[in-house]
Amino acid sequence: MSTGLALHKRARHHPSFVLGGVLVALMLAAALLSLVWSPYPPADIDVPHKLAPPSASHWLGTDSLGRDIASQLLVGAQNSIVVGIVAVGIGLLFGVSLGCLASARRGWVEELVMRASDFAFAFPALLTAIMLTAIYGPGLLNSIIAIGIFNVPVFARISRGAANAVWTRDYVLAARACGKGPWRITLEHVLPNIASVLIVQATIQFAVAILAEAALSYLGLGTQPPQPSWGRMLNEAQSQLFQAPELAIYPGVAIALSVLGLNLMGDGLRDLLDPKLARRR
Repeated sequence: MSTGLALHKRARHHPSFVLGGVLVALMLAAALLSLVWSPYPPADIDVPHKLAPPSASHWLGTDSLGRDIASQLLVGAQNSIVVGIVAVGIGLLFGVSLGCLASARRGWVEELVMRASDFAFAFPALLTAIMLTAIYGPGLLNSIIAIGIFNVPVFARISRGAANAVWTRDYVLAARACGKGPWRITLEHVLPNIASVLIVQATIQFAVAILAEAALSYLGLGTQPPQPSWGRMLNEAQSQLFQAPELAIYPGVAIALSVLGLNLMGDGLRDLLDPKLARRR
């Protein structure tokens, strides 16, 4: 209990963590609010009121088709969060499993996993999405799969490196002397001790996933109409960039603040969960 209270106290006085947490909380609040309410249906077209300036009826104005921008931003937050959660979840599930397998078995198993990770790094999320789109067509699901595949080698490398350090600890050697097998040691000793590293990396990869989803939607490979997406809002704003630059500013700011918040929170978590850095503070 005292450790938890000390961590909570340090968290409240950590500027990066607090600011990042506030920005992430705002993104989550926008997504949750849009599940039950939005000013207008985000796909409703009202051509007579297209490119309307901000007003009491349209808080951030309307786009070139008369759709309410505030509603699109709120609902678009759902896509970013869903892509981030699922893509990072895929990376954690498969990447951590492979990394821990490589660390526990070593030898040719470790070499095979690491070389497979190197091969996967040759296919970034954008290239993987293009290949999936060529086969199955564009869509949100293919974007999630592409970003998730990109996350697998990232988590495999991180978990393998962190697990290798844990395997050299005295308590792990003692567990092996007591007759515990590699899988039991991994579950009882390795995973709990690398959890903080994985949490920090998951926060960072969440930000990467939001950027990747926005880029794929901007290129027309991600979320498809009529579902709102911050990346597609940027794409649609190109034709009115000089006439109504705010159409690009709003989704751009939303993406920037979300990524900034996640990166700041990840940096704060790294400081809070690392005992060495905590003692320096």
